[in-house]
Amino acid sequence: MPLRLAFRLAFRLAFCLLLLLCGALLARPLAAQPVLNVYNWADYIDPYMVQRFQAETGIRIRYDVYDSLETLEGKLSSGRSGYDLIVPTSEPSFARLVRAGALRPLDRARIPNWANLDPGLMARVATVDPGNRFGAIYLWGTVGLGVRVDALRQLLPGARFDQLDLLLNPENAAKLARCGLAVMDSATDVLPSVLRWLGKPPDSTAAADLRAAEQALLAIRPHLRAIPGSGALLDMLARGEICVAMTYSGDVIQAAARAREAGRGVEIAYAAPASGAHLWFDLLAIPADAPNPEAAEAFIDFLLRPESMAAITGHVRYPNAVPASRPLVPEAVREDPSVYPSAESLAQAFVPGTLGPAEDRARSRLWNRFKAGR
Repeated sequence: MPLRLAFRLAFRLAFCLLLLLCGALLARPLAAQPVLNVYNWADYIDPYMVQRFQAETGIRIRYDVYDSLETLEGKLSSGRSGYDLIVPTSEPSFARLVRAGALRPLDRARIPNWANLDPGLMARVATVDPGNRFGAIYLWGTVGLGVRVDALRQLLPGARFDQLDLLLNPENAAKLARCGLAVMDSATDVLPSVLRWLGKPPDSTAAADLRAAEQALLAIRPHLRAIPGSGALLDMLARGEICVAMTYSGDVIQAAARAREAGRGVEIAYAAPASGAHLWFDLLAIPADAPNPEAAEAFIDFLLRPESMAAITGHVRYPNAVPASRPLVPEAVREDPSVYPSAESLAQAFVPGTLGPAEDRARSRLWNRFKAGR
């Protein structure tokens, strides 16, 4: 065989082998790729950040969502949830998970961007997580009122939007029923504010205090259009279907942005109660039985980059705990006091305590009676 022909055959054989190898690598089953299983609130991340992390690391993210702490805790209570990263609220869900030994300590050596976190805010969650061993603040906010400003100016001229009386006073509720009232479906996030409005401790377990809170809620129950999950409530606000709702600050701010984009004359605003708002922190945490904790820590480190958190805050309009991100957040968001409350508002805000199992069951029964209207 001529030398040139032998060389050509050898080259073709090598080239074919290379193509086969590349094809085998490209055809690798998805199951063989690293997978990160994330369970987070609905509408609570910039989707581009998920795509960017996958492109940078080759780790595929399987992303599920929930719209209440009750749903999250129900999923985790059975054990073996299959999730690598969850985002519970500091009080009470995260606190209960810490006490139950259901979370894995974070390896800070794998999370160098931990140094970007605000020490003052981290100190506020250290009361339930001594040494901040199990969680890093993702986003935070308050519980207050989402209001349809254009409708309220007509129905209750001169009314103050930063007073829970707007919703919880039965006379006001009766007047506003025709434009739509709603309370998000979460005893965990609604009852502390109702108790505070009544002049009771937000984390009270006294039977008389709980009866008073139940009576206050039942008094406005006939005037409520809905008691939806937070995601559905956000959509209802944005469409102008309700004019007053008790819900999360960021959800109202998202609804306001969507309403502006729709251009239908619906004007939505958020108002934190002037007497002090329910302050909460959502934490990045890893379940004790997480299948892939190393990938979870890599994602936490990615999220704690200033540019990552700035993009997320700009997208979902909730403040984060990475101070270096704030100059990167769009000006309209970073200068909005309903996104970043003033120091005075933060000083007045309260963080409820953690309930025991019996007290939590009592509140759940109360909430079910309220939803049923009896």
